[in-house]
Amino acid sequence: MNLYTLLAARAERGRPVRVGLIGAGKFGSMVLSQAQRIAGYHMVAVADLNVSKARDSLERVGWPAERYRAKDAGEAAKNGTTFVTDDVAALLACEEIECVIEATGHPIAGTRHALAAIEAGKHVVMVNVEADVMVGPILAEKARQKGVIYSMAYGDQPALICELVDWARATGFEVTAAGKGMNFEPRYRYSTPDTVWGFFGWTEEEVAKGDFNPKMYNSFTDGTKAAIEMAAVANGTGLDCPDDGLAFPPSGLHDLAKVFRPAADGGRMARSGLVDIAASQEPDGREVFNNIRYGVFVTFKAHNEYARACFKQYGLLTDPSGWYASMWRPFHIIGLETSVSVLSAVLRNEPTGSSKEFRGDAVATAKKDMQPGEVLDGEGGYAVWANAIPASISLERAALPIGLAHNVRLKRAIRKDQIVSFNDVELVNDLDVVKLRREMEERFRPTPSVAA
Repeated sequence: MNLYTLLAARAERGRPVRVGLIGAGKFGSMVLSQAQRIAGYHMVAVADLNVSKARDSLERVGWPAERYRAKDAGEAAKNGTTFVTDDVAALLACEEIECVIEATGHPIAGTRHALAAIEAGKHVVMVNVEADVMVGPILAEKARQKGVIYSMAYGDQPALICELVDWARATGFEVTAAGKGMNFEPRYRYSTPDTVWGFFGWTEEEVAKGDFNPKMYNSFTDGTKAAIEMAAVANGTGLDCPDDGLAFPPSGLHDLAKVFRPAADGGRMARSGLVDIAASQEPDGREVFNNIRYGVFVTFKAHNEYARACFKQYGLLTDPSGWYASMWRPFHIIGLETSVSVLSAVLRNEPTGSSKEFRGDAVATAKKDMQPGEVLDGEGGYAVWANAIPASISLERAALPIGLAHNVRLKRAIRKDQIVSFNDVELVNDLDVVKLRREMEERFRPTPSVAA
């Protein structure tokens, strides 16, 4: 509650919080939109493979051109301007930068950027959930060893869910489920970059006017992003993914407590302590009344009759029994809120959610029958979608994480909806990241699940 006060105090002492951003796409543009508005918050450098695109992003969100003409990060740090570059190493070499926001969305590059930033002694705000769900626990451990913070990005749904879970536990409630809303129907599962805009209901003209990546938006549509984010929440909270993956039960606001309670008490969860998605569409396409498509939620249980009575007295939305209740946040505005994570890391030395253990995994699953020699094209593509399953089951099946399923060739035939294993593919590239993943699997091998 005091971040802005703490920031103002530092600014008065002539010590702005200095930040570097890697990735100037949609999320990065949203970060930049707000960075210019926060006194004492200085975006020293922006790195992107496409410098012209980065400059376009700055212009699009209203930065005056004279503010991003610095010749290097050192100059920018001194005079309050911003250095735009395609050289991540140059950004990381700037001693004045305290915190790095990794917003590329590329799991391989993001892993390398996070490692380099940690080694440089900088806090990391990991927008890149794709990398976090693949190797987050070991990145967080390496950050702790260096005395810096590795954090989820506030404004993105995983961090907001972790916040709600923390709230429920800090107030003494049993967390029965947590998750987010999402527009999903079973037929979306096999969407491709060619079909995705139809599912969003956008015209070609609308798409052409925005900074929209079809593979990224397809990963939202086919459930891959949901799997990545829910597995990350599991790793950050100790909740579990369902054994057979996310079920996407349709639910509106007034039914959250009813749907996201254990099946033994009439709900849709196999047991207490799971993550899942509140679908905003019925399987037949009808929109769920009062859905929380853009929100996040937690369901929790009263421990005695007194707390149950308080639920009623204070107007909580409960299940019919009154024992289960829900709390939610109706919206999230991703990069527009991410400065909260930066300030929390720098001023409080605290993450806004962080991977603590290897509890859930987002694993590559075939969208179609495929033959040896065919190439997987990763998140949001034509070949695979991600399923969120317990890490213990992932390890038993030697499942291939979705983050390593890009540009890899099959050496075995795969059936539609089959989980792809390490044994099914040839891994010849990015072996440094493969090694780190293997190290994470051994270092954080999960123990048997315990309900939260």
